[in-house]
Amino acid sequence: MTAIKKDKAYVLKTVKENHIKFVRLWFTDIIGFLKSFAITVDELEVALEDGMGFDGSSIEGFARIDESDMMALPDPSTFQIIPWSPKESRAARMFCDIYWPGGKVFEGDPRYVLKKNLKKASDMGYTFYVGPELEYFYFKSPQNTEFLDHGGYFDMIPSDTGTDLRKETVLTLQEMGIGVEYSHHEVAPSQHEIDMRYTDALTMADNIMTYRLVVKEIALRKGIHATFMPKPVFGVNGSGMHTHQSLFKGEQNAFFDKNDKYHLSRIAKFYLAGLLKHAPEIALVSNQWVNSYKRLVPGYEAPVYISWAMRNRADLIRIPGYKPGREKATRIEFRSPDPACNPYLAFSAMLAAGLEGIEKELEPPLPVEENVYEMSEDERIKRGISTLPGSLDEAINLAEKSKLLKKCLGDHVFNSLITNKKIEWDRYRSHVTDYEINRYLPIL
Repeated sequence: MTAIKKDKAYVLKTVKENHIKFVRLWFTDIIGFLKSFAITVDELEVALEDGMGFDGSSIEGFARIDESDMMALPDPSTFQIIPWSPKESRAARMFCDIYWPGGKVFEGDPRYVLKKNLKKASDMGYTFYVGPELEYFYFKSPQNTEFLDHGGYFDMIPSDTGTDLRKETVLTLQEMGIGVEYSHHEVAPSQHEIDMRYTDALTMADNIMTYRLVVKEIALRKGIHATFMPKPVFGVNGSGMHTHQSLFKGEQNAFFDKNDKYHLSRIAKFYLAGLLKHAPEIALVSNQWVNSYKRLVPGYEAPVYISWAMRNRADLIRIPGYKPGREKATRIEFRSPDPACNPYLAFSAMLAAGLEGIEKELEPPLPVEENVYEMSEDERIKRGISTLPGSLDEAINLAEKSKLLKKCLGDHVFNSLITNKKIEWDRYRSHVTDYEINRYLPIL
């Protein structure tokens, strides 16, 4: 089936044929929040040619007040009609690239950051493909964590609100041109997962931004709150974004080697080694919230220790089993990211770490098939198994010293992100929590 070429002419034609009244221009700030403003169809042709101006001073990590004017240039290839928009005011959306007035690219645009890192991969002959698994929760209200169900992994619950919401979400994603492979109930009560079809990293980052909005929008229409918060409930599994990834050279999977014990090429092992080496310092991007580190604790299928294995889900990197005839599916699964990250920056950091592994031909340590959680600390030290950061503060300190992360993100995003996260940590550490009131007030 021939893919539709979405260019300016296609957009203008489709808008007219479908009686679109508004076009929403989407972009992302440095911490991964979706931003949007709408234009009428009368402005569309100008927007596609020259972009639309907006004030960047109120966007996190963008510009100072004295240099706030920016331009959002829509990417026609991302055009989609918004299925839930009312018929009388039907709307479509396009993702935008951000520029300074005059046409210079804005170095603080997360989409640009990813494009820059993808170009490096392309210059080395590679295309970067990813397949993230985003988990999330449905709750009855945004004010509390009351479950909709008490199901478990792969449970089928008849006449279940969560299942119905998930089904409607899948259909809406497909209507917006996003391929879906799986959807199912996850391990924790009221926790769900929808897996999008493997594709190139830029398309997937755009898809994640759409996915998160669609999940929340469909839930909200039914009076339900959906959240991608990494660890909303103590004592049950948190939500991860296990990211499957591989590099291709043309149509060939550069990660596959039929003669290797693990069916991994030298390129794959170099890439894996780079990801293991730099995982702690890129955690600020893959796990950027105070709450992210409540998920990264032993006992809830989230990785803590820096190790890899074929089947062990306690490891940071897992190698999914090889199936004969499925060479293109050979990949590695990086298990630490959570679904509240900025996907443009997270994919950039993972790719930069892996590419450095290839450039320096780093060798990975031996795989660890035993349960790392059950090892003694002495045994882990003996085997050279280190840990991910245990808090946002620790992640900030590691990131701040990282030459790789600074080069990957660029000075503007790197400095803005560090500043933003230091403010978040300072606010968190000075806040008196319910735990402290309940634990200490009666006795101190």
